[in-house]
Amino acid sequence: MPDDAEAGRRAPHHERLEQAARAAWLYYIAGRTQDEIAASLNISRQAAQRLVSLALSEKLIKFRVDHPIAACMALGEQLTARFGLSACEIVPAAAPGDALPGVAVAGARLLERWFMQKPPLVLGVSTGRTLRAIAAELPPLAAPQHKVFSLCGIIARDGRAIAEEPVMQLAARTGAQCFPMPLPVVVATVEERRVLQSQRAYHTLCELHDGRNCLMLGVGHVGSQAPIHASGCITDAELADLLAAGAVGEIAGRAFDAEGRMVSSAINERVTGLPVTSTHAGITVGVAAGMEKVAALRGALAGGLLNALITDERTAALLLGAGPNSLTNGRKF
Repeated sequence: MPDDAEAGRRAPHHERLEQAARAAWLYYIAGRTQDEIAASLNISRQAAQRLVSLALSEKLIKFRVDHPIAACMALGEQLTARFGLSACEIVPAAAPGDALPGVAVAGARLLERWFMQKPPLVLGVSTGRTLRAIAAELPPLAAPQHKVFSLCGIIARDGRAIAEEPVMQLAARTGAQCFPMPLPVVVATVEERRVLQSQRAYHTLCELHDGRNCLMLGVGHVGSQAPIHASGCITDAELADLLAAGAVGEIAGRAFDAEGRMVSSAINERVTGLPVTSTHAGITVGVAAGMEKVAALRGALAGGLLNALITDERTAALLLGAGPNSLTNGRKF
């Protein structure tokens, strides 16, 4: 057999590229092994391996993944690059307005991985329909070494419990130690907030928040049918005040603007919940989907309130400035 390595080094570049293309076609299209490629091209196995690698490095090969998840992965990469995320999972687009089931399953998978870890973890959650759906999807586990706590109150202004409160449901599913916040989300006065936050139970929540490993947060919009308003936590007039202050979204009851800055508003001064900041090193996952959530999610991402995201394909496309009509079932890589 000739010294193909030496011959390859002497061959003109275009001839090597042609040979590399032949090797790549045999490997990726015809499904030949490297030994079979070597025999077909009359070269050594090592030379065949180098030719396939050359085809990759010269971008002679393009892959197409014909599955909806390919488009989701592409969107996730773009969102990660744009907002500096540590993790981003995009679920395939379902029927318009039906993103919740897919996001709930993805969120439950992430929680399951967290709860399966042996070292004790501290997990904080906010409230909302999406988080409650995630808790419902979580399989039963035995994780008594972990702690789960609520970042915000679980009571509306009239004393009703908020139906979307997930922390006790998560604890029931996992056996984790549970630390709810049995306070109104928003109280009537700043003085009332101070009195409630002076309690020992609240100080325990602050300690858990300071030592947290991860947060999973619902992101609510501020506007028509806003969750914080629909659940009875704020009045019509207070919603109007938040809109006038430039609020586009809220996390754990605290309203923020399009840049992710907490708005200057009397309502924010009366929120009992724990603050979400961009300075903590732990992972902070936002879970939300839907056209009405786009402005709120974009603000939270822009302000660094989130460093990880779970959403659906339609919402991801809108966050990147693309319309829903741009969604496809496959993308080239």
